Amino acid sequence: MSQSFPIDKPLVLAGRTYHSRLLVGTGKYKDLDETRLAIEASGAEIVTVAVRRTNIGQNPGEPNLLDVISPERYTILPNTAGCYDAVEAVRTCRLARELLDGHKLVKLEVLADQKTLFPNVIETLKAAETLVKDGFDVMVYTSDDPIIARQLAEIGCIAVMPLAGLIGTGLGICNPYNLRIILEEATVPVLVDAGVGTASDAAIAMELGCEAVLMNSAIAHAQHPVLMAEAMKHAIVAGRLAYLAGRMPKKLYASASSPLEGLIR
Repeated sequence: MSQSFPIDKPLVLAGRTYHSRLLVGTGKYKDLDETRLAIEASGAEIVTVAVRRTNIGQNPGEPNLLDVISPERYTILPNTAGCYDAVEAVRTCRLARELLDGHKLVKLEVLADQKTLFPNVIETLKAAETLVKDGFDVMVYTSDDPIIARQLAEIGCIAVMPLAGLIGTGLGICNPYNLRIILEEATVPVLVDAGVGTASDAAIAMELGCEAVLMNSAIAHAQHPVLMAEAMKHAIVAGRLAYLAGRMPKKLYASASSPLEGLIR
């Protein structure tokens, strides 16, 4: 007798369907070749690029990331890393749109300070409103505050990306309870962004019900980045399957795995 399993809905962003639920960054690798190899090993289809820190054509004569990360193969997701106010972030997105021939999909990131790289939610809300009105498809890095996440979705952002932990810390999911509230109330895809350190962190994010995970440091700062990229690919798949399967309930006391009836006395 065949058994039916839950049917997974695909990851859809700005009207496009993706098979991989792992999004990866391009910074912090030792060179462009390692960047290319790690991204290939990750199986990611969406690759995020810090426009203020990476050459994607704005600096003629310098190595161009797009020479190894082809827009024909990957969806390029320009981000506003390094921006500390709404005006700066909006300007960066408009530059990216110009460099990428009208590309509308962007990751908005407005930081509060250099020590924590925590999001400045006031400036993020301002920038999000301007960018949505300007026709951008905005995926937005934010705190794990359910109210802010709801407001960003109401503004028209196509995905909210609450942090799991501070950028580059590798601490994993520091507040799963807030994340669960965001997921319960979500009207747009929720992707964990920042704080993932190893494969188990990625799996936990997916088990909670996140649509996807974005990471950079966890792969680039690993002792063997290409191997970690592949580990993350499998962790994302395993976590998603576990979420669909539904974990067993937790219990205080043991229960036998095998039935007690019919034992030989």
